[in-house]
Amino acid sequence: MSGREGEDVGFNLYPNKQDKIGAAVAFRSLSASYSFSPNSLAENPNDKDSKLFNLNIRTYLGKHWMQTLDIYNQKGFYLDGHIEDSNSHIYLQDTKSFKIGGATSYIFNENFSYRALANQTEKQLKSAGTFIPTLVYYYTRHNVLFDDEFGNREINTKIKSYNIAIAPSYQYNYIPTKNVFISLGASAGLGLNFSSSKNKLDALDNEDLTSLLTEINFNGSITYDIDSLYFGAHYNYLILNYNADSFTYIKDNIPYFQAFVGYRFKASNKLVQRAENFNDNLIP
Repeated sequence: MSGREGEDVGFNLYPNKQDKIGAAVAFRSLSASYSFSPNSLAENPNDKDSKLFNLNIRTYLGKHWMQTLDIYNQKGFYLDGHIEDSNSHIYLQDTKSFKIGGATSYIFNENFSYRALANQTEKQLKSAGTFIPTLVYYYTRHNVLFDDEFGNREINTKIKSYNIAIAPSYQYNYIPTKNVFISLGASAGLGLNFSSSKNKLDALDNEDLTSLLTEINFNGSITYDIDSLYFGAHYNYLILNYNADSFTYIKDNIPYFQAFVGYRFKASNKLVQRAENFNDNLIP
């Protein structure tokens, strides 16, 4: 994030809590995962009333369409700033961020399994790649609040942001052996951002702005499975760049790393039949 024109100003706003634990379930065309950051994790010793969780839901419609939904909710941020020759490190205990959005994707290659990548409910038998055009959309709300040591409010700003972008991507699943799965992918897109910035301490700073949005995404996964047991890791890095107002340029970076262990259970006949009926009604 950069400051007003002509000033050497830069800020990094990042959540106090970085590590989290969670669980995921998947069956047929639907999967869901939930994670949160408990105070007991060693990497989160300075709780300071901070919170962090996210929810992901993914569904597949037919052989080609995929829909995802992401929700992020965070409270408690650190603000690292650089103004001319001075640096600052401030904890914003009451600052909150809420993000909701997702993507609608079309998978061209029917021999490519995204389920093997995303939730391990399928197994890719042969290496395959595919072109995946994707429509990405997110709504983000930042409530930036800060009180000085005497309890006087110095910062009280609300920023709302709407992002939409078309992001072509390519993903490749590599199968070196029958038990090892490796996947790499990347996307780059263009779109629009609409931002609304409201400073409750100074109405002259209020501004609405529509600007160009750029999107870049990198991801990689590796999984090893033994019969029904599997484990592995996934990394994803999403970058959204846009102008929040005439003088402020925002780099919205969303890094994500996950280490996982899972087990595939055999579903009961009754559950399978209900899933078949659901799929028949959902996909004509």
